[in-house]
Amino acid sequence: MWSMGGTDDPLARALAEVVGSEHVLTDPELRAGYERDWTGRFQGRARLVVRPGSTAETAEVVRRCAEAGAAIVPQGGNTGLVGGSVPRGGEVVLSLARMSRVEPIDETASQVTAEAGATIAAVQEAARASGLEYPVDLASRGSATVGGTIATNAGGMYVGRYGPTRAQVVGIEAVLADGSIVSRMGGLLKDNTGYDLAGLFCGSEGTLAVVTRARLRLVPALPRRAVAVVGLGSLGEAAELGALLRKEVESVLALEAFFPEGAELVHRHLGVSLPFERHPGCYLLVECGSREDPAPELAAALERHLGSEWAVLGTTGPERARLWRLREGHPEAIAAEGIPQKLDVTMPLARLGLFEREVRRRLASSVPGARPILFGHIGDGNIHVNVLGADPNDERVAEAVFTLAAELEGSISAEHGIGVAKVRWLHLTRSEADIRAMRAIKRALDPTGILNPGVLFPAE
Repeated sequence: MWSMGGTDDPLARALAEVVGSEHVLTDPELRAGYERDWTGRFQGRARLVVRPGSTAETAEVVRRCAEAGAAIVPQGGNTGLVGGSVPRGGEVVLSLARMSRVEPIDETASQVTAEAGATIAAVQEAARASGLEYPVDLASRGSATVGGTIATNAGGMYVGRYGPTRAQVVGIEAVLADGSIVSRMGGLLKDNTGYDLAGLFCGSEGTLAVVTRARLRLVPALPRRAVAVVGLGSLGEAAELGALLRKEVESVLALEAFFPEGAELVHRHLGVSLPFERHPGCYLLVECGSREDPAPELAAALERHLGSEWAVLGTTGPERARLWRLREGHPEAIAAEGIPQKLDVTMPLARLGLFEREVRRRLASSVPGARPILFGHIGDGNIHVNVLGADPNDERVAEAVFTLAAELEGSISAEHGIGVAKVRWLHLTRSEADIRAMRAIKRALDPTGILNPGVLFPAE
């Protein structure tokens, strides 16, 4: 039964007038899927779930929640890893899942307009039909949404070539905390008329506004692809080789690293064959894309710097997919082992090798039994630290990882945001002045604090 049933909640009745009773969920069984995140670590009770179908409906929903003093948790695909998209205790979950339209491609401007609930995969498919690409790509593309990736400024594997989500957003429509709508959807590349609200909302994690639509930059399609997996002694060597390849091979799109323990899990749980008879110290995946076949240039560069024993090159679709599966299968394979702590950090490229060695040492020392499984996007310095074998709520894990990242002049979040999971560590990589400025912006745009309270910094 997709309705609110016989609820006595006056807010539920008020919201049903806006979106229809079938889109106001108060039954615990119907709410359950919106109250727990993908990791299983974060969950809470929602007052209700409301599912508007347009920007106008979203604005009226927010206005009525504001009048009732009801806090709101905006939710897209709910693929976040830091607890920022699920309720903590009685908030209204505002699901944007119904708003999933992708408008026709503007081929003249190489842009597309999509609603917040459209998946990244849907945007990519629409772009490809016009000979273009949407350059934000991540393993959760089938469920991650435009609004969610804007809220977290998601990156993925092509940040080194194209930049994160913020670099792709050329227009935005959003609902502020009082229900008013701001809209800059012209797609102008030059518009110096004051503050860049689109850039501000990117990475704000739903604390400043509810994004409802976006105008996105597209790039020319590069139909010829080649993928190589090479074996190296360490992450430091992988970073050095990656830097050389970026200089010498113009077609490099992605540089991804992973390690034997992760490759073993992918092999065991997903049945993906391993590329070498024995494990190297570190695996490096390289993807190249061009209008011409990039394989010869990539193969020549690898031969110059590496030789052929520790290199496997894939040029056909199935070969490339199998090699990518070794890397993209990590989250699924890790989840099959248990509930991990999932931390993502970033740091200067020259310090990646030091971070990898030191984080393993510190975790072994501070959390006996911890099993760190690392992988990441070394083209932009982002390492995902997944830790099994420790209590999912053992804060010694995050303390060890984040403190080290800060010492190396990195960041405690590269992609997933702060959410509720990292609030207590924000000060490690943002100064008191930074945090005061962010709080001032929050108070200005959301004076009553109804948008995602407790996310990014403690609710006031």
